[in-house]
Amino acid sequence: MNLSRLMVLGILARGPRHGHQIRRDAEITNVGEWGGVSVGALYRELHRMEEEGLVEPLRNEQVGKRPARTIYQITDEGFRELHILWEQAIAEIHPNPDPLGMALLFAGAGEPEDIARLLRARRQKLAIMLEQLTADRERLDARGLLSASNRAVMRRGELHLRAEIAWHAEFDDILTSPEADVKPKRCSGADPSN
Repeated sequence: MNLSRLMVLGILARGPRHGHQIRRDAEITNVGEWGGVSVGALYRELHRMEEEGLVEPLRNEQVGKRPARTIYQITDEGFRELHILWEQAIAEIHPNPDPLGMALLFAGAGEPEDIARLLRARRQKLAIMLEQLTADRERLDARGLLSASNRAVMRRGELHLRAEIAWHAEFDDILTSPEADVKPKRCSGADPSN
């Protein structure tokens, strides 16, 4: 799923915008962090969608000495694409790749103390992310910039982070228990050299 495309079409469905306004919306909502959108690629995506007929230039606008900016609007085909992406994003489950799970299940490269140390550092980073997301939500809400659905989406991100932090605490208990058993078991069976 192309989340950048979903975001750009969704913004343009609310009204015409130029690329800088779209990028600014992405930066304000910090969608690169939680939404998997590459903010740096938004202009490229906008031009690609223009080539595909999903958006079209409406007019050029120049404010003061700033460079002229093209104002884009969504086309009928763009609305159809947005509806398809919207349905897919809501209806389908999109599990992310899980490097942490892969490392813990298959790598077997660390002692329990090393794993615990690395996971504690990771948990601290998650706590900082949670603090920042909560502060962003509260700041944007206080300025009246969040709709109820925007607030709910940010709250969902907070809950995900809280769940991840809680899991880290549980796993830390496992790692620090006297019978910590975190190394992968060797598979029995045929000799792999044959």
